[in-house]
Amino acid sequence: MNGGHGAGGSGADAARRDRLRMDISREACRLFWERGVDATTGDRIARAVGVSTRTVWRHFRNKESCAEPIVTRGAAWETAVLRRWPPHLSLEEHLAAEARRYARAATDLDRLDDLLATRMAVLAATEPAVRTAWLMARDQARRELAEAIAHRTRRPPDDLQVLLYAAAASASVRVLHETVGAALLTGADPEDFADTPHRVARAVRSATGGAVGDPTEAV
Repeated sequence: MNGGHGAGGSGADAARRDRLRMDISREACRLFWERGVDATTGDRIARAVGVSTRTVWRHFRNKESCAEPIVTRGAAWETAVLRRWPPHLSLEEHLAAEARRYARAATDLDRLDDLLATRMAVLAATEPAVRTAWLMARDQARRELAEAIAHRTRRPPDDLQVLLYAAAASASVRVLHETVGAALLTGADPEDFADTPHRVARAVRSATGGAVGDPTEAV
């Protein structure tokens, strides 16, 4: 009984820790965008969250790393989407379906996190510390894309062609994310980018020479 209670408590502690990390990350990203990274201190982040500065440093190694949970959230979503890609659907069909599902299920907090992640992707162009977090997240997405490509092409994950496809496709998708994000943040009509799932799929197809994107099994 005690062992079960301890395990449950550990899980609850981990959940609280993750929530606090996200709270800190949201406020840090907000401040980075509004004030700039240099003008944002750990003390200011702590005050915005309502915790002690020591608490911030207990969860993050430095102020720049506070952006990582928000930045990596989008990559984690992409990873989950790739893992769910069924063999009977094209990439266009799958991404469009996932985007519709997310739009229905997303909460206000999810949308705030999406906005902050977009801001960090744009800020990464001028803030090297934020760019480090952004590129780390994109690298994780590249690794997951390599796994998906290996599965779809029936090649080993460490096959050179698979790795080249994943590198090219990931770079194309990163540029697309950065370009679309910058346009939206400067006032572009979101409807102009309603076809982003299809743009992503086309980028992957183009980067892989058409090797990735089609269904691999009939319904």
